[in-house]
Amino acid sequence: MTKLKQLVKKIVIALLWLETRLILLKYQPKIVGITGSVGKTSTKDAIAAGLAQVHQVRASAKSYNSDIGIPLTVIGQLSAWGFWWGWLKVLTEGLFLVVFKNPYPAWLVIEVGADRPRDIVKVVRRIKFDAAAISHLPELPVHVEFFGSAEEVRAEKLALPRSLAESGLVVLNADDQYQMDARLKLKAHVITYGLAAGEIRGENIRLTYDDGVPTGITFKLNYDGHVVPVKLNGVVGTHQIYPALAAAAVSLKFGVNLFQVAEALGGMVFPPGRLRLVPGINQSLILDDSYNSSPVALTAALNTLAELKVTGRKIAVIGDMLELGEHTIEAHKAAGRQAAGIVDTLITVGVRSKFVAEGAKGKKLRANKIHHFDTALLAGEWLDKYLKKGDTVLVKGSQSIRLEKTVAEIMAEPDKKALLLCRQERQWQER
Repeated sequence: MTKLKQLVKKIVIALLWLETRLILLKYQPKIVGITGSVGKTSTKDAIAAGLAQVHQVRASAKSYNSDIGIPLTVIGQLSAWGFWWGWLKVLTEGLFLVVFKNPYPAWLVIEVGADRPRDIVKVVRRIKFDAAAISHLPELPVHVEFFGSAEEVRAEKLALPRSLAESGLVVLNADDQYQMDARLKLKAHVITYGLAAGEIRGENIRLTYDDGVPTGITFKLNYDGHVVPVKLNGVVGTHQIYPALAAAAVSLKFGVNLFQVAEALGGMVFPPGRLRLVPGINQSLILDDSYNSSPVALTAALNTLAELKVTGRKIAVIGDMLELGEHTIEAHKAAGRQAAGIVDTLITVGVRSKFVAEGAKGKKLRANKIHHFDTALLAGEWLDKYLKKGDTVLVKGSQSIRLEKTVAEIMAEPDKKALLLCRQERQWQER
């Protein structure tokens, strides 16, 4: 039966891509691709928000960045998961777009991921992108387990900007040396963004508070001597500014003015599980970063926790980081060493996270301040009895650790979890 399911899946994917190519050929939308090892979804959403000030835009839903997710974006449908009749409906909708003249967006903003070698190479052979933006290419990227080296992961990501013609636009992070080293190998026009360098800069960064509770970030967006203030609501973390800067770079190139960009970013709702601020029980605050994890993203999240001014305790819930291969043990220990200098209480979840505890103990975080749980639910149940007024809790782990379940246990308004948390679809809840 498994072989039959795999065969059906391959047929469905082939049909989805056939319809995708025919739809793109028929409607000729402009296409922006976003890739990188961290920050892809936030960057995709920010770019879509900026372009939507002037253009009709469709962006990838959620984190649809795979060989199934990309065609779904083009067709304008959501995943049918394991329901064959749902996929039949998706394919029928795609066929209608091919056969009949239908309204279609002028711009597509597509997230492009790479779990395995040649994933992006296959995409750029099927889709001609007009613009590409790269979020971040860290020294130790996620998914490195399935590549020969970290350099191979970065090379795969760079296949997207390298595919663009001279008439295209590539937006690069000037604070990322790997991207700057690749710049000379690109044919397309390049615009850079960053905090320390870049043509589009984020400056004067400040955390905002309301009655002592963090509410967001403000910064000045500087382009060619023109400066506008921007506020990002409901999120924290200096690294959250990078998606906003990438959005400005793309939007300004394609007819959106600086004030419109600032307005779009100010109204943007960041995707769930990406350092979103969620009210917690007993007047605590949750930094919900539960969507996924990697060494560079965890480092940024812990730095954010360190920067916050709080009245209570700082607590970190750290789950396993997956797909790190030979780097697994040291990456987790390094996270523990960093956390030891920041948190009052450390909670670890998952088999690999025990190395986080080891690293923290090596930096003299007392054993009675470290608590380990096998599951996200158990961690949440313990926190439910532990949290006090003014406590701030960072929650971060790889997708399969399901730390959104921890957040659901300690959020002040659990009836809003479908709106505020990641992976709330019925299919995820049944796993």
